[in-house]
Amino acid sequence: MIKPISLVTGGAGFIGSHVVHHLLEAGHTAVVLDDLSGGNRRNVSQEAIFYKGSILDVTLIEQLFEQYKFDYVYHLAAYAAEGLSHFIRHFNYQNNLIGSVNLINAAVNHEVKCFVFTSSIAVYGTNTLPLTETQTPQPEDPYGIAKYAVEQDLTNAHNMFGLDYVIFRPHNVYGTHQNIGDKYRNVVGIFMNQILEGIPLSIFGDGEQTRAFTHINDVAPYIADSVNISKAQNTVFNIGSDDVCTVNQLATAVSQAMGSTTETVFLEQREEVEHAYADHSKFQSVFTPKPSVQLTEGLQEMSEWVKAHGAQQSASFDHIEISKNLPPSWKENQQT
Repeated sequence: MIKPISLVTGGAGFIGSHVVHHLLEAGHTAVVLDDLSGGNRRNVSQEAIFYKGSILDVTLIEQLFEQYKFDYVYHLAAYAAEGLSHFIRHFNYQNNLIGSVNLINAAVNHEVKCFVFTSSIAVYGTNTLPLTETQTPQPEDPYGIAKYAVEQDLTNAHNMFGLDYVIFRPHNVYGTHQNIGDKYRNVVGIFMNQILEGIPLSIFGDGEQTRAFTHINDVAPYIADSVNISKAQNTVFNIGSDDVCTVNQLATAVSQAMGSTTETVFLEQREEVEHAYADHSKFQSVFTPKPSVQLTEGLQEMSEWVKAHGAQQSASFDHIEISKNLPPSWKENQQT
């Protein structure tokens, strides 16, 4: 039996590295392309073929597609700092939109069988809850705008060139391999890192924002398997947890999982969607999901991994394009 060959962009990152793991278990040859701006080489299985490089490098992309004749592309590379995207608009569109188009072009030219894209519920913006795939997206930040533009481009590429695709809109995913040192995204990781550093948990606004926090095992296996499910092709799916909680409740749960009594500090409200959680009935009707990982169980597992690896320090983003209205806690050590 010939092994399928899959390209995984962002495969050294959080969700991407878990997708690689499941692809290898399923018998794929996995080729990882990652610039290591947010991921870590140690996340990548030794069984995978690794290339350090950018999805903006059209020459490298063409070389890889020509060499490996990919059957599938799993596109997870992105700079996913949703709140920061207002202030790094050019960088956001270059990395999250133009880089994606480079891959779509190559997938069409090299007749890839299916292109799997991880979008985001950021495409919905403020919308009727729970968010459903039938709603018209109204993204409220450049990150969501870029993700929705890629979704539309994939639809166009399918209609024009026959490129099959599967689009997932995950939300608030947490778990092992997450970069907990990134202060701009992934609130679960931020909280755990702050506890390890012995500093108060920082919450923007009053902490009554609601989200549904999703364990990585409720996302990555289904992304990996999606190319094998015919009913999933050329379709968009919300994917994630149904259990909604406030950021305040999350802070308490994380503290309990870490065995900490860390205090919280409330910062100035930033520009963000206040309430965001999704309906997953469409996903459940096409896939066969296992029982989801409960928040307390998932946080406990992640806390053990975090304690074993220690606190992380990531560099501040030093290419802010617009400093106006930048949250004060993000202004430290910034360069413009």
